[in-house]
Amino acid sequence: MTQADGYLLGNRQSEAGQRFDAFAALFDPTTFRHIEALGLGPGGRCWEVGAGGTSVVAWLAEKVGPTGQVVATDIDTSLFAGVAHAPVEVRTHDVGAEEPPGEGFDLVHARLVLVHVPDRERALRSMIKSLRPGGRLLVEDADPALQPLTCPYEYGAEQQLANRLRQGFRKLLAERGADLSYGRKLPRLLRDAGLLDVEADAYFPVASPACAALESATVRQIRGRLVTAGLATDEDIDQHLANVEAGSMDLATAPMISAWGRKA
Repeated sequence: MTQADGYLLGNRQSEAGQRFDAFAALFDPTTFRHIEALGLGPGGRCWEVGAGGTSVVAWLAEKVGPTGQVVATDIDTSLFAGVAHAPVEVRTHDVGAEEPPGEGFDLVHARLVLVHVPDRERALRSMIKSLRPGGRLLVEDADPALQPLTCPYEYGAEQQLANRLRQGFRKLLAERGADLSYGRKLPRLLRDAGLLDVEADAYFPVASPACAALESATVRQIRGRLVTAGLATDEDIDQHLANVEAGSMDLATAPMISAWGRKA
């Protein structure tokens, strides 16, 4: 996906950094646990696809050390200035439209990326192509259709409003080609692509300060699109943001499904 496609959650919007901070707080422990189990160590070579924020890139750089390499790619690398030094190599790259930025990688990882890529099939092939024999692929993506609610326990007007706005967000994503049930497909897709030893699990945050921070930043980022599309009014959004700030709701995210496998 290119910038011209009107990506709903662009990296240059002011709320993007807040969203990436919330993603780091919510999902970094799960991501790091999986990568640790896959055995990446000093001297390793890895490709971080659609890196977005920098927390995973910085952690990978520590893991591989000065003799390793981390290639961090995104369609917009404007947030990478702080990590653009050895062993990190930053490249502007569209995983769904371009050839991989190298080959022989020990690990390729993408988190919350492919669900937004129009040509997900090509992107997955590209990621697998770039692995060395025996290299590992870890794909982590959301499944908003599996759990579509901001407030799974809807017991009042505040929760109803939150869930209505989440429905509007999902509609905007779907209109831009996002596959809202992509996460659950990952194990089969990895097997069908020829990977071995495929496994998967899911992480589902139900209530935490990071969930609230993510919700607030996301709604502010898409506010104009929600209003323009007639999915919410400014009054709705102001009320919801005040409700989130009050801290009285248990706010959830969509489950993040992690799937991994080994190239033959």
